[in-house]
Amino acid sequence: MTTAPVLPSLFVSHGSPMLALEDSAAGRFLDGLGTTIGRPRAILVASAHFEHPGPALTAAARPPTIHDFRGFPPALYALRYPASGSAALSARAADLLAGAGFAPVRDETRGLDHGAWVPLLRMYRDADVPVVSLSVDPMRDAAWHYRVGRALAPLREDGVLVIGSGGFSHNLRELDWHGGGAPADWMTGFTDPLRERLLAGDVEGVLDWRQLPQALRNHPSPEHLLPLFVALGAAGEAPAARLLHASVELGSLALDAFAFEGRAS
Repeated sequence: MTTAPVLPSLFVSHGSPMLALEDSAAGRFLDGLGTTIGRPRAILVASAHFEHPGPALTAAARPPTIHDFRGFPPALYALRYPASGSAALSARAADLLAGAGFAPVRDETRGLDHGAWVPLLRMYRDADVPVVSLSVDPMRDAAWHYRVGRALAPLREDGVLVIGSGGFSHNLRELDWHGGGAPADWMTGFTDPLRERLLAGDVEGVLDWRQLPQALRNHPSPEHLLPLFVALGAAGEAPAARLLHASVELGSLALDAFAFEGRAS
């Protein structure tokens, strides 16, 4: 029987890759989050930037740091996150997913994209916790990703920290580069009710996110919201949400973070 604490699952908004370098409210929050949560035995992170048809899991012993972005300062490309992988966690997660009716694959060559390594660099700077990354499938809906998370909920009992890394809002074409960063009405019209549904434990309302005002303006494509549903499902039965952080950058980039706890499956 394990003596590891049962950890909450987390959703974090990773924002720009410059989160790894810049001083910001979201960055300072992540700097303290690892200490608050404690050191897990391993981390499973569902990243918005790892897209695959059906669940895919990294299985590399030493996953390389992927710099999957262009046009940023050289210092960002010099960063590495040399965490080890975990064949045992990758296999265990694949077994849980297969047992729930999914057809997972394990990728022994893929590394960690910036949706995974950027927030982890702020949370666990020493890169001394093994990491496995999980894909999202933009062709599947919120309920499908929630079921993926539910299948993985038992990992929490093994001391694994399950993280969904995406964005609470994500429309890069409407970032306000010159207006002082005041929150856009069209963003808060979506993020406020979604946050309220999460905090009220309204799982069905959260999964029906496309019916919220300005949903598709906030998420023209869904990949940055899908990790939220994985994290929500990974909390287990009757997940309760806690808002850990909320800040806004460039007028429409909502960087909310949540912890979810429920009864593990």
